[in-house]
Amino acid sequence: TSDERLIIVTPTYAWRIPRIVQDHLAETDFPCGAQAWFVMTCGSEIGNAAKYNRALCQEKQLTYMGTAQITMPENYIAMFNAPQAEEARQIVARAEPDIDRVILAIAANQAFPPPRNNFYDRFMSGSVNPIFYSFFVKANAFAAGDACTGCGQCARLCPMNNIVIQNRKPVWGGDCTHCMACICHCPTKAIEYGKKSLGKPRYHFEAL
Repeated sequence: TSDERLIIVTPTYAWRIPRIVQDHLAETDFPCGAQAWFVMTCGSEIGNAAKYNRALCQEKQLTYMGTAQITMPENYIAMFNAPQAEEARQIVARAEPDIDRVILAIAANQAFPPPRNNFYDRFMSGSVNPIFYSFFVKANAFAAGDACTGCGQCARLCPMNNIVIQNRKPVWGGDCTHCMACICHCPTKAIEYGKKSLGKPRYHFEAL
């Protein structure tokens, strides 16, 4: 066994860890037996993500130490509403005790308690996750309006390198993970996701 410890802090995409994170972990070599804690931020729930995190640990010969849920402000404005700034601050403040519990458990080398696991959780992480990726996780609805200055912030932030600036406007490719970095960080709020994001607040933690 190994004394190395892995603390994987990740957002929740479609009731599991993002595929980009899953793929990175699957392709990375870790010491056999290293302990792995998963800390997942979410707007409301993580579903049965723990099942898939445990399976990933088995595949990588890691010691699974549990999955913790930290509820943070919603930013997935392609489907949901993001909170206004003051409400977002309150959500972050309410998360602090959960964050403290996570820190204490890891410091004490303790496994996280099992998260909720009911039929709804299993359905969302199991059946809905692949359907969600197939039908919803696409970039073709993103567009920049007249307020766009061509600053390139969206392209710099994209974790998939899926955005290029052409003629001082962003152009999205086909490899999007729906992280919402481009739309939520745009300094002029020029980016929309079709009509679904119209009029919605933009949220990113650094703005609080």
